[in-house]
Amino acid sequence: MNVLLVFAHPEPRSLNGSLRDAALDELRRQGHAVRVSDLYAMGWKAAVDRSDFPSLPAGGRLGVAAASGQAFAAGALTDDVGSEQEALLWADAVILQFPLWWYSMPAILKGWVDRVYAHGFAYGVGEHSDRHWGDRFGEGRLAGKRAMLVVTAGGWDSHYGPRGINGPIEDLLFPIQHGILFYPGFSVLPPFVAYRVDRLDAAGFDRLETDLRARMRDLATTPPIPYRRQNGGDYAVPSLTLRPGLGAPGAAGFALHRDAPGDGRPAQETSAP
Repeated sequence: MNVLLVFAHPEPRSLNGSLRDAALDELRRQGHAVRVSDLYAMGWKAAVDRSDFPSLPAGGRLGVAAASGQAFAAGALTDDVGSEQEALLWADAVILQFPLWWYSMPAILKGWVDRVYAHGFAYGVGEHSDRHWGDRFGEGRLAGKRAMLVVTAGGWDSHYGPRGINGPIEDLLFPIQHGILFYPGFSVLPPFVAYRVDRLDAAGFDRLETDLRARMRDLATTPPIPYRRQNGGDYAVPSLTLRPGLGAPGAAGFALHRDAPGDGRPAQETSAP
């Protein structure tokens, strides 16, 4: 497979850097072609502003979605954005690696999403009607590709458990996994999350590296999270609300958007590329 790893940590000698190196080494050992977008090393510009749209008339009002769509259609996006879009199209699998900062991704990675996910590329794709509300949430330009998160956290795993003070890790990562990855079509694999990393000793790192290498070996075969496809029949259009009778007993919130046996219909299947 072709694998793109997008790395967002400012210190290459960090634990994150060591995990990145282990992941890349294992991917190459398995015969995968690998590219790395090291956002801090690249000096990635995170903020969307007028400079992203050189063809925008001077003095014109900046509407980001409209300007983004026009620039994408005209092939007029900036070179750095175009290069990352090309990498996404090249990749069969994409890994986003980052430390969990303030319950989310670092700003530089969010800025990568904001700028690279142009209108017409990652959103605003497909027919929009009262029958089909765009190609998204399981469909779209990046459908058929796999994606996963590699995340480090300072807290204990219990802090991110079902009753943990920080909230369940599945809920904290839902906006990224469902909203950033599944939205444009990726099949999203369960995340690799390392906890209590600030107090990790050598033996702990060895165990962590072993587990990460195993995930890299299984990158092509790990079953994805069974998110419900928007246009798979589970949601009423155009309200995009889950149809009555669906949802496992007791399920609420984000969990409703994961298909599961026993909620009234068989789980949807998402195959590997």
